[in-house]
Amino acid sequence: MVMSDYISLSEASELLGKSKETLRRWDNEGKLNAVREPMSNYRMYKKSEINTLFSNFIDDTIQETVSNYVNPENNYTVLELFAGAGGLAIGMEKAGLKCVALNEIDKWACETLRTNRPNWNVLEGDIKQFSFSEYHNKVDVVTGGFPCQAFSYAGKKLGLADARGTLFYEFARAVKEVNPPICIGENVRGLLNHDNGKTLQGMISILDEIGYNVVPVQVLKAINFNVPQKRERLILVGIRKNIDLKYEYPKPYKKIYNLKDALMKGDLFDCDVPNSGGSKYPKSKVDVLKLVPQKGYWRDLPIEIQKEFMGGSFYLGGGKTGIARRIGWDEPCLTLTCSPAQKQTERCHPEETRPFTVREYARIQTFPDEWEFSGSIAQQYKQIGNAVPVNLGKEVGYSIIQFLNKYYSKLEAKQI
Repeated sequence: MVMSDYISLSEASELLGKSKETLRRWDNEGKLNAVREPMSNYRMYKKSEINTLFSNFIDDTIQETVSNYVNPENNYTVLELFAGAGGLAIGMEKAGLKCVALNEIDKWACETLRTNRPNWNVLEGDIKQFSFSEYHNKVDVVTGGFPCQAFSYAGKKLGLADARGTLFYEFARAVKEVNPPICIGENVRGLLNHDNGKTLQGMISILDEIGYNVVPVQVLKAINFNVPQKRERLILVGIRKNIDLKYEYPKPYKKIYNLKDALMKGDLFDCDVPNSGGSKYPKSKVDVLKLVPQKGYWRDLPIEIQKEFMGGSFYLGGGKTGIARRIGWDEPCLTLTCSPAQKQTERCHPEETRPFTVREYARIQTFPDEWEFSGSIAQQYKQIGNAVPVNLGKEVGYSIIQFLNKYYSKLEAKQI
């Protein structure tokens, strides 16, 4: 058994985007057989079989039968908080929602928003400094990608006052001031388990206090929504308590797009990715990454180089499949970070030994090519890396429109 031909259970789980429990079940059912490492008896998987299986997940011949598209029956408006460089806002716009105002504290992200949409009302600065009362009962949805912060608890039930000082408090305050039929918060998957789940429960408790029922929380995988990237976003949906309607999340698509779809002319984009500036690796990293094949990572390096490159991490175990990682043309990209060249989250181009350029980064996040980013190269990467993928935002936008169509239709029927 040549160990370099095999990967661990945790590594297989990361690469396939399946839970360890699923892979154990597949092993027991004979769908994907594991072998046992002689010393530890841990499950190990043959790399060639994993790559074949992963390629099968990305089948270009799949006929799509799902569509989340829905036409807005009225002019629906959105107030966007923590807007960043506009990934969610562009997606909402593409779905048919109109942004009446966007709040963002980062000056370069604000410049990006103003440059691309001069007519948007960009409220630059700390959200704490803004009142949103002028939009009371005038906006259909409040959205926001608030950061994940712990709360200090007071008593058995967390209330709005207990969350003061956190950005979720500001999100909830804006929702309370605006009183929209529906509000949408988005966050990282880690919010599910943050402080043993107490942070999320606190948020649900606060939305309940200000008059909103929270729909069962879901984590949406971007690859299921026409995004060539293995990114996940937790969606928190609140429905005003006087509305007796069910919200339905967007349905996942069958087709999975890969890096080639992102960077070359095809279904996602009508031309190859434009040239642009980008970061560079230092020579020491170039020398290492040259040895990594497509879809390979640090374990594909000679053992002595592994030890030198990984340092103390070499002995800590775990998959760490994002380290010294060269993305393959026929797979979705790993989740983009705020810096493509930072240590231990390498996202190397399939053929050239370099990080993805700014425009390649933007393509992977499904930003339109005409969307310009302001600031230095580092600031541009940060804005793109922090964004909600545009196509994911569009699909969530359709789900909001579907809900609002039903809400206003029901409202009109009552008034007749």
